[in-house]
Amino acid sequence: MENRKRLLLRNKMIATGMLIGAAILFVVARSQKGQGGWEWVAAFAEAAMVGALADWFAVVALFRHPLGVPIPHTAIIKNKKEAIAGNLAGFIRDKFLAGDTLIAKMREYDPAGHLAAYLMSRENAADLAGGLTRVFAESLDFIDDERVRQVLQAALSDRIHRVDVSSSAGTILETLRKDNRHQVVLDDLLKRFAAWLATDEAQTRLANAIDDLCTREYPLLAAFIPNRDQFSRGAGQKIAGRINAFIQEVNADPVHEVRYRFDTAVTGFISRLKSDPALRDRIEAIKREIVHDRAMGEYAGKLGNDLKNWLRGDLQQPGSKVQEKLAAAVAGLGAALSDNRGLKDSLNEHLESLVVRYGDALRNAIAGHISGTMQTWESDDYSNEIELSIGSDLQFIRMNGTLVGGVIGLLLHAVSLLFA
Repeated sequence: MENRKRLLLRNKMIATGMLIGAAILFVVARSQKGQGGWEWVAAFAEAAMVGALADWFAVVALFRHPLGVPIPHTAIIKNKKEAIAGNLAGFIRDKFLAGDTLIAKMREYDPAGHLAAYLMSRENAADLAGGLTRVFAESLDFIDDERVRQVLQAALSDRIHRVDVSSSAGTILETLRKDNRHQVVLDDLLKRFAAWLATDEAQTRLANAIDDLCTREYPLLAAFIPNRDQFSRGAGQKIAGRINAFIQEVNADPVHEVRYRFDTAVTGFISRLKSDPALRDRIEAIKREIVHDRAMGEYAGKLGNDLKNWLRGDLQQPGSKVQEKLAAAVAGLGAALSDNRGLKDSLNEHLESLVVRYGDALRNAIAGHISGTMQTWESDDYSNEIELSIGSDLQFIRMNGTLVGGVIGLLLHAVSLLFA
């Protein structure tokens, strides 16, 4: 602002100096009573003064009353503040923010393409990931506030209370049951059980169970069994082998009776989840007990604190794993957007639809903001700000008016001599 003030003052002094110079030149020329070329000098100086004074009046009248005299149609910018604010806001709204104009600029700019190029840059991806990690870190500090935690806990408890666990579980199971996808779950369970049975731990447990059974149920027989450890271990291996063989049989037969019984059990359980009041009440009771159980709440709180502490510690490290993953995900998104023309077109079309949908409301809001803000300015401050912005350039009108007026004075003097 200081530079603008100095520039405005300098140009004003130059323009005023030219007016004073023309006046002095006019007085000197008139004092010579038209002898020699002084008649031409007087004609130049007289017209230059007229031009300088006319342009001074025009420039000053834009911002204030000339010499403080309230001449009509002066101090235009100050007196027309509301009209100027409304017209400027309307001009920006209708010319710069028109829907067709914005859409044409968006199509020319190709936002999706520029976004893809930006995200693919490792430096940009790292910067964006760094910004996101800072947001995460600040969010963790925000969540640590006891008041925030109480609000979050209350909201979470309320949300859990509203969840119909029985119906939700029934819907999930029914979805799994479509196209026999629940049989895939059974296959995976059987395979995991078979793999566990093949371990030494499982077979040792079976051997110990057999030995305990013999000791407890058949003590006399157990006393006559030689090498009981070897017998129990062999029996455990045989039982595990039989169970594994049965599992392989179930896996190989898509219509095995076990599969049929499993399907029947799942179907019945889904039906009970949706329609059995007793089962639904039991599930709701379990849900309420878990929600209000202090030990469960403390355990969940400890898990949350452990997670937050780990995240906070990781985010504070120079080689943050979370930040690295985020940067890789951002760069991957950019690469996917760059390689997939359909994805880019879809993003651009969605942005255009947003402009169409919200453009009018946004344009009117921006125009209203501009107009309202300008109207709240003090008239003198408003006028002075505009003068600082364009006043120094307007002083060249005064300078040019002085010179052009003088030249016109010479031409008029020449024409008068020609017709004399």
